[in-house]
Amino acid sequence: MAGARIDDVREYLRRVEDKWQKRWKEARAFEADPDPGRPKYFITVPYPYTSGPLHIGHGRTYTIGDVHARYMRHKGYNVLFPMAFHITGTPIESISARISRGDISAIELYKYYVSLYVDDMERVEEIVSRFDDPRGVVGFFSSMIQRDFDALGYSIDWRRKFTTGDPEYNAFVTWQFIRLREKGYVVQGRYPILFDILERQAVGEDDIERGDEISPAVVEFTAVKFEGPGYYLVAATLRPETLPGVTNVWVRPDATYVKALVDEETWIVSREAAEKLSFQAHEVKILETLRGADLVGETVRDPLMGREVPVLPASFVDPDEATGVVYSVPAHAPYDYAALSDVKREPERYGVPRELVEGLEPIPIIEVPGYGEVPAEEACRRHGVESQDDREALDAATEEVYKAEYYGGVMKAGPFSGLRVEEAKERTKTLLAERGRSVPFYEVTAKKKPVRSRSGGKVIAAVLTDQWFLYYGHPEWKERGRRALASMEIVPEKYRKFFEDTIEWLDKRPCARRRGLGTRLPFDERWIIESLSDSTIYMAFYTVIHKIRSYGIGAESLKPEFWDYVFLGRGDVREVSERTGVPEEALRDLRDEFEYWYPVDQRHTMVAHVSNHLSFFIMHHAALFEERHWPRKITLNEPVIREGVKMSKSAGNVIPLVEIPRAYSADWFRLYSVSAADLKTVMDWRERDVETVGRRLRRFIEILETVRGAEDDGGEGGVLDAWIESRVNSAVAEVDEMLSRHKCRDAVIRAFFTTLRDVETYLRHGGRPSVVRRLMRKWAVILEPFIPHLAEEAWEAVGGEGFVSLAPWPEVDREALRPDLERAYEIVEEVVEDVNNVLRVRKEPAERLVIYVAEGWKYELVRELERVGLDRRRAYEAARRYLRERGEEARRVVEAYLSARGALKPAGREAEREMLSALRDMIRERTGVRVVEVVPAEEGRDPLGKWRQALPGRPAIYLE
Repeated sequence: MAGARIDDVREYLRRVEDKWQKRWKEARAFEADPDPGRPKYFITVPYPYTSGPLHIGHGRTYTIGDVHARYMRHKGYNVLFPMAFHITGTPIESISARISRGDISAIELYKYYVSLYVDDMERVEEIVSRFDDPRGVVGFFSSMIQRDFDALGYSIDWRRKFTTGDPEYNAFVTWQFIRLREKGYVVQGRYPILFDILERQAVGEDDIERGDEISPAVVEFTAVKFEGPGYYLVAATLRPETLPGVTNVWVRPDATYVKALVDEETWIVSREAAEKLSFQAHEVKILETLRGADLVGETVRDPLMGREVPVLPASFVDPDEATGVVYSVPAHAPYDYAALSDVKREPERYGVPRELVEGLEPIPIIEVPGYGEVPAEEACRRHGVESQDDREALDAATEEVYKAEYYGGVMKAGPFSGLRVEEAKERTKTLLAERGRSVPFYEVTAKKKPVRSRSGGKVIAAVLTDQWFLYYGHPEWKERGRRALASMEIVPEKYRKFFEDTIEWLDKRPCARRRGLGTRLPFDERWIIESLSDSTIYMAFYTVIHKIRSYGIGAESLKPEFWDYVFLGRGDVREVSERTGVPEEALRDLRDEFEYWYPVDQRHTMVAHVSNHLSFFIMHHAALFEERHWPRKITLNEPVIREGVKMSKSAGNVIPLVEIPRAYSADWFRLYSVSAADLKTVMDWRERDVETVGRRLRRFIEILETVRGAEDDGGEGGVLDAWIESRVNSAVAEVDEMLSRHKCRDAVIRAFFTTLRDVETYLRHGGRPSVVRRLMRKWAVILEPFIPHLAEEAWEAVGGEGFVSLAPWPEVDREALRPDLERAYEIVEEVVEDVNNVLRVRKEPAERLVIYVAEGWKYELVRELERVGLDRRRAYEAARRYLRERGEEARRVVEAYLSARGALKPAGREAEREMLSALRDMIRERTGVRVVEVVPAEEGRDPLGKWRQALPGRPAIYLE
């Protein structure tokens, strides 16, 4: 393999991966059953949604989960790592509906998806033709995703797979909702929700295009009624407390507005707002259509201070945001300040009489620490705002001012003068509502708008009167959720606050839809439980589904009493058997299986799931299970981008997971995806870096093939043998510690990249392949979580028995650990760097390099100094004898030690001398100096007296 090209490596890796995947499958290597004699570890990653192929962003998450599952097997745990398929909700049904009605874009998209797996285009068309039935979509993509996971070497127990549309799963979800309703955690009522206008039903993140990425939510505006002649011009705001500072009202002149009868009052709002109001429990009848320009110049009366204010034009107003009308508070709202400045500067351009605006000035109403009378003006100036079209700068200025005022502002005008802004906001809302001059208006907020469902429908905020909700705000449930979170480990810990905030704001969440795939609500079968609400505790289902099938238990027997007994231990087994028809022996066996595996020891997924799935996972476990069965740990990773750009269909830069084994290989992908970023960092897929990883894999394969048949030559081990023994044993200990703390990136860098460099150095400078062959038995194990196929090949090559995937973590040979030699190697690297720095300054080559190793007494002195630390007085006391005997030389050592602030780290005189001598060839190669000598400082004779500068851990150098 010495001359292998990257293409050769691809072929080698694919051959090896196919070989070991077949052997694992034949041996059923990763099937896990209860074993009372071993500790268990139950790890799960979210089951994938089967509406299409997965991409490398998913692959990163599943790979990290598999890395930890494999590591825990090495640590002696009985590991359960199962997988299933999510099919419920509206997305798959919507796909089938589009295909069945001949939607060309949907058909072409799914032909492309299928062609990723199937080469024959006739076969592709035949498969897609079956997608008019949701079962066709589910059947194809679930089988393909399973194939993708196998191709990437995931160590999954597939006996436990299911889909969320299986009858047994429906029975499981039915039990959950019956018990949740009994506790008062499922309620029916009126509440604002996300709503798909096209499908005429509530939607959640899973039903929304890129829902996890854009974080759609409902926000409440206060719709304030400004009185005009025979109508109310209704302006929406998130800050009603600013009403005392109103100077005018904004409309968009080129937008369409309507005069409408809303609950027997005549309102003027944007056309889009009128439609939204009709979905928010208001009676709406359109009376007249207007242009925004028709309203410009009108005057209306504000409902709080009673002032007459003009209606003015503004291009920043969005008719599809709230009511499409905005009241202006230029002292405290940067957009208003910028727009008013625009109109006053050029009134003719905006079609406004100069006299209408020339007297309008900001009205300061809030005192804010660190700001003058008009905070909006200061913020606009600071952010370089020149007009209302400077959206990015205005957004930044707005965020700055609103945050400063909300948390530190005090009202100094209006009915609530003297109150904090936070309190004045609620008091103003109450006062306006009592006067009948405001109503709530609900709007959708998201990181990117417009928000659309997967079926293409526009998503708005609606108020339904008979909607079913999960009542996360129930005081008892909320408290249990807090306790469950507090008892858990969150990795990385920085995300705990995100969880805490989510659990605090969770209140009522719609849990059912009128259509879609899934389980019918047991107490109102008109409704189908939505896809985030039916996927909260399915980890428990993994523990028993394979045995439910093996016992031949039908879904009709899976009554609530069955689940109560299996999961909660409730009921007499004989009575439960009589009611369900399930044999007592089977019930006891299922209960034992659940008890063995639960709780979930680790849940791993992406950060985007914190605000929904993961928080629901915590809350539902807290609601339904005993505390001892609450989850123990959640680990998270950030998403994947490509070449510095977010992956998206529109950008055309998504890499489907199925392409990875073809274009690269499983181990290549695994190695890159774990090493490219730590958990809390976005991973950037960069082809140049991916190819670099491929070249390192090639070098590993070359070494593997070199040592495969190496025989022990019986030679005496030298300093390099001792060094490589120490390095590999250190790696065993360090990688163990890193993986135990989920430092996956650090672990793979130490296990693969650093150890590979060490082995290369060893072999290049006279090391024996037989030594590497012997050490490979340890190296293969610590590599296995990351590159399991190559690790199996290496294990077999050096005579390992069975699968390395199931081998115990290696013992660290403490006697082989030589930190002095490891430090000595670092010193060699530092010497090379120092020499090259000097050569760059000299700008001329050198023929001879003399490296001086410090005198023995200096090492003794540094040991004394290390004992007392960096305190100057104590250091000089410790050095008293040396100062007396060696004078100025000893003083220089003390000062060098103190000025290095702990960076002077000697390895030991003999270790440094031996390592420098052993690696003279390396020093020659990397510096270009033909003659390299290692000399004790006391034998130094160079004309510059460089030997006097030699220090422990910092050899002196002389070039000529």
